[in-house]
Amino acid sequence: MIPYGKHYIDEADIRAVVDVLRGKPLTQGPAIDAFEKAIASYVGARYAVAVASGTAGLHLAAIAAEVVPGKTLITSPITFVASANAALYCGGQVAFADIDAETINMCPRSLQTMMAKTKNVQAIIPVHFAGLPCDMPAIKKIADESGALVIEDAAHALGATYPDGSRVGCCSNSLMTVFSFHPVKAIAAGEGGMITTNDEHIYRKLLRLRSHGINKFDDQIQLPHQALTDNEPNPWYYEMQELGYHYRITDIQCALGLSQFKKLDRFLTRRRELVAAYDSAFAAMNSWAPAQRTGRAHSGHHLYVLRIDFPAKGLTRARLMTTLRSKNIGTQVHYIPVPNHPHYQKLGFKPEDYPNSQNYYQSALSIPLFYELTDLQQKEIIHTLKDLLP
Repeated sequence: MIPYGKHYIDEADIRAVVDVLRGKPLTQGPAIDAFEKAIASYVGARYAVAVASGTAGLHLAAIAAEVVPGKTLITSPITFVASANAALYCGGQVAFADIDAETINMCPRSLQTMMAKTKNVQAIIPVHFAGLPCDMPAIKKIADESGALVIEDAAHALGATYPDGSRVGCCSNSLMTVFSFHPVKAIAAGEGGMITTNDEHIYRKLLRLRSHGINKFDDQIQLPHQALTDNEPNPWYYEMQELGYHYRITDIQCALGLSQFKKLDRFLTRRRELVAAYDSAFAAMNSWAPAQRTGRAHSGHHLYVLRIDFPAKGLTRARLMTTLRSKNIGTQVHYIPVPNHPHYQKLGFKPEDYPNSQNYYQSALSIPLFYELTDLQQKEIIHTLKDLLP
């Protein structure tokens, strides 16, 4: 079976993990700091905070942005549910700005409309879908007009660049950016996430939030009468200064992530080659085409999504996926729009309020794209699709 996505592990990755297992700290050790510094330096941000998952990163970012009851967070309908759930975790409200039909990213015009009719917008989470960067200057301008804070969901976009050449994660048009290291992402840490920021106050708050509200190494002591003996710090002392969570990541995961990171440029180069081959093969198809046909030089290329007019082809998506699977080709749909889920419909959201997202969802199909996909396998995929979708 050729899956839609897959991690790549080599002997260097295995050695990095074994090195930790053979005697270095398993958690709260030096591998975490090294991974954070590597990512921060690569994207051009001042700070990075590693956490247990991209979802944990979005949750902590929403807390740090002060999404609280009575405040609203706006995100895209076409994303994994974690982007929207971050608001609900905080007791806040969520709203959705529809996508642009060409980029599948949050549409600035839709965001402007939503901002005008939504009260108390505290934060905006644009999602760099499939690794293609959103129009961040436009989104930041809209956010600034109302005092909202911007958190980039870059789970798909490690290695992606903005049109000016800077890397996603530098936070030039946002307060924070969140990455994911799930196995199908650009680099794998098993599970894991990273938040980047240029704001020192936010950075220190994130350090506390990921570890129960405790950061005994960097935070100024608030209760010195408990912390000191003869004006010297008590060696056992620590303070929980706010409510936090157990969202720490381990040194085992960070050792793997750091080893994977050293191969990121190679991974991205191969993904670009595969995308270019798909684009060339599908350039003149009837009633089906790549979902994103712009910004190829800037994308992180996490996914390759086709948009298919299934009624015009006389078949259903389910039938096509089943047929492809019988030929050992795995596919997936990214994503069911968040307002389509039962929980969000119970909250009053109506799928039909987001027509671009619904139209996209009805036609979307993700086909295999990953580093180890061979030229021969890709040719087989292309040939099979052309045979089934003439």
